[in-house]
Amino acid sequence: MSRDVSTVPSSRESSLALTFDDGPDPNGTPKLLASLTRLGARATFFPIAARAAAHPDLIERMLRDGHCVGVHCDQHVRHSERQAGWVRRDTERALSLLRSVGVSPTLWRTPWGEHAPFSADIARHHGLQIIGWTVDTHDWRGDSAETMFASVESGLRDGAVVLAHDGIGPGAGRSSVDQTIALVELVAEHARRTGLALEAL
Repeated sequence: MSRDVSTVPSSRESSLALTFDDGPDPNGTPKLLASLTRLGARATFFPIAARAAAHPDLIERMLRDGHCVGVHCDQHVRHSERQAGWVRRDTERALSLLRSVGVSPTLWRTPWGEHAPFSADIARHHGLQIIGWTVDTHDWRGDSAETMFASVESGLRDGAVVLAHDGIGPGAGRSSVDQTIALVELVAEHARRTGLALEAL
């Protein structure tokens, strides 16, 4: 599913943005970061705040490697399933936890990419810009890298924002992020062939 995107890479160079939700994962995220470094790619991460607080070394590594870190949530719940006060408190907890590990986010990807009528007001109150995506890898299903790449290749163009996951989130049908890492390699090869840089938002 594609979501509206309020921000795309601003570089004048043709580029696409890799984004990763639901991490950090102590097993998968280090391998993903190593792959991004090897590829010379920059990405944007939207961690679950409690996981970020539990693994501050991985957040520090993201920042040190030149990646962008936004806010996702404290509890991974659709805004449409809660009242405004609950979402406001969840967002404040998430931002507080991220600040404790050295991150002051300006970008927000809401859980499941879904919004409620009050989501935009909460974003404005905290100076956050809500970020969606144009390409969904559905990597949480556990498909092979080749299958995922075939399904998204046509959308990998200048200005695309690609949704993937470096964590095992709610409802995931996989036990590792290995196929996501393999997919990143395929996307990077496509980017080289088509003259696209892999940039953070």
